[in-house]
Amino acid sequence: MSDYFLGVDGGQSSTVAVISDETGKVIGWATAGPCNHVSAAESRAKFLRVMGECVLQAASRAGMPTGKPRFRGACLGMSGGPEDKAGLLHEVFDAGHLLVTHDGRIALAGATMGEPGIIVVAGTGSIAFGENGKSESARAGGWGHIFGDEGGGFDVVRQALRAALAEHEGWGPVTALTPALLEATGTANANQTLHLFYTPEWPRSRVAGLARLVDQIAQEGDPVAGDILQRAAMQLAMLAGTVRRQLWNTRDLPEKPLRVAWIGGVFNSTTVLERFRMLIELEGHAVSAPPAHSPAVGALLIALKLAGVIVLPYQVPVIKS
Repeated sequence: MSDYFLGVDGGQSSTVAVISDETGKVIGWATAGPCNHVSAAESRAKFLRVMGECVLQAASRAGMPTGKPRFRGACLGMSGGPEDKAGLLHEVFDAGHLLVTHDGRIALAGATMGEPGIIVVAGTGSIAFGENGKSESARAGGWGHIFGDEGGGFDVVRQALRAALAEHEGWGPVTALTPALLEATGTANANQTLHLFYTPEWPRSRVAGLARLVDQIAQEGDPVAGDILQRAAMQLAMLAGTVRRQLWNTRDLPEKPLRVAWIGGVFNSTTVLERFRMLIELEGHAVSAPPAHSPAVGALLIALKLAGVIVLPYQVPVIKS
């Protein structure tokens, strides 16, 4: 009987599951909706439904035996915190070695192939996570949309709506963000938009998707939108710098420049990415680069390592679209 390994990236916008055999070759994968919160009974049911659908679909594509999947090693990276999810997973699958961790850790594993470095994640929310050559780790951010997630997609749109509200009340400058947000949401004014964003029809992931609109308005020359994106880049670079100071001092930096990778939809903005890279490299002895692999592959690499299976760089799995 073959051994199977599972890696899952469970985010605020989507869930991705990948399955490999004992050689590290990806033989099954699937995507599903978000599964990041389980605080209420309804949320727990949604978590189990989404996770079950995603893992079972990936298992089917991998040709695994029918019934409850069993993995030799499994790693799941979750936004919104892992603690409240680990106890539920036995209802979905069994695993000989299991790690449930946060999304920053799996993103770093995929980005640097286990090498020391820092990953900055800016999707719906934001977090920075790093690990040095002593296997010491540190994080910054990732505290959720109420108390943190600076520079994430939801925060970018929140700042855009705040600018529209300021214009609406007469104490902020006129901005092209206002008509753009009204058109995108089908609302008559910024106050209506605000209340719409509190409804179930506009969860945080959908609101965060409007960050693309903010980027478009910035590219068209709107200074308010441009300032929002510049500030987002500065906040994301600040998260990376905070992690760097926790893990490295000026005397124990690695010989090679420190690798700082990025991932997430906010970095699709040229404005954000260029400013972020400039700020990272201004600190010196650092290079910013895109991730080598996805967070889901990072989770899979951790799952393999948990079970004592080391995958060489040329064997790293590639997920076909």
